[in-house]
This record gives sequence, structure tokens and C-alpha cells, in this order.
Amino acid sequence: MYELITANRNYSSWSLRPWVLMKGLGIAFHDRIEPFTKPSNYDEFRRFSPTGQVPVLRHEGRTIHDSLGIVLYLADRHEGVWPADPDARAWAACAACEMHGGFAALRNDCTMNVGVRVTPRPMSDALRANVARIRELFEDGLARFGGPWLAGADFTAVDAFFAPVAFRIRTYGLDVGAGRAWVDHVLAHPAMLDWERQALAESWREESHEAELAAAGVITADYRAA
Repeated sequence: MYELITANRNYSSWSLRPWVLMKGLGIAFHDRIEPFTKPSNYDEFRRFSPTGQVPVLRHEGRTIHDSLGIVLYLADRHEGVWPADPDARAWAACAACEMHGGFAALRNDCTMNVGVRVTPRPMSDALRANVARIRELFEDGLARFGGPWLAGADFTAVDAFFAPVAFRIRTYGLDVGAGRAWVDHVLAHPAMLDWERQALAESWREESHEAELAAAGVITADYRAA
């Protein structure tokens, strides 16, 4: 059986990607949480992760690190990770890689926190460009492949890679135009609802993540457990 090691549901956007993909595709795994307890958990996480980061997948004596590495590993072993249609598959792979390697302003200025709602500070030019590109990607995928998922009728890896963005869009009220249809659809996915339920039940807080949240804007609602 697979073992997937992830971190806090409220904070860990990278963890969400393989977790929601495996849940969405019905790939069974042992779910292990190693929470962020301080600004750097490198030394503690090095016990199970070569990079000192999560997520990590363990399988048959192998340790597979990085969300993209995990998804590629799963794609060699399970149908449905990528779309079957060649055009949709090519688009999905490009979009997922773009998300994996880009959108630094979105990551830095709109830290992931599932359980809150925030009125953001005025956008930087870089963040504005990131949001515009996300809107373009969402609208392009939906228009080209017919929805309701980004690359067609089925939930695939590209949806999993943008799943943390859906939480950010809701948290900060970001405008992604017609792409909002996908945001609403993915937030209603049973796996996303399960992740959100766990996030809201978390009582622990990590100081540096909370500081990033405070710097992002004004918190208008906090639905997390006290």
C-alpha cells in the first residue's frame, strides 16, 4: 500500500495536490500527517524526506518526493491521472507544470489558509499578472475541452495541481472570470470537502504561517477550530 506523508490541511498547498488526486481517483493509501510546528521543519522532515519537505510518497521501499514527482510516479501505475485525449493531455501537462514552477507572487502574497476569509491588500503588478494568467488558463481549458474539469469531463492531475489555487481564490476573493465555474465545481468535490473539514478541525497554529496570513490582508472570517 502507498503511504502519503503530508502536512497541515490549512497551510500545505503542496500536500493537497497528490492527496486530492489519489482520493479523487480512488487510489488507496495510508494517510500520515506531519504538521508544521515551526518556521523550518527541515531537520525533523529529513527523517522521512530527502528534501526536508512534504509531500512524500512511500511505496515498495521507494521514497518519492515532490508533488510533481509523485504524480508522475502514479501516472505510470494508474489510469486516469492524465486525460486520455492527446490534446487535453498535452494541455493538462503544460498547465500543471506551469503551476508547479510558477506563480510566485500568488504563493507569496496569498498564502494558503483554508479556514479563513481575507480582504487582501492592494495587489502588486506581479500578483495581478498571476491572477490574470490563472483566469486565462481556466477559461481556455473549459472552453477547449468542454468542462466541467479543466481538461474535460474527468477529474485529472491538472485539477489536482490547481486545487490549492481554488482555496486561495475563495479565501482572498480573487476574480477569475468564467473560471469561477471550475472553482465552485472543484470546491464541491467530495475529496476537497474532506480536506476542508479536516482543515477546519485543526486547532494547532504555526507562527510564521499566521504571520504570512496577517501580512496578506485583513481577516474577515475565521472558521477554524479555536
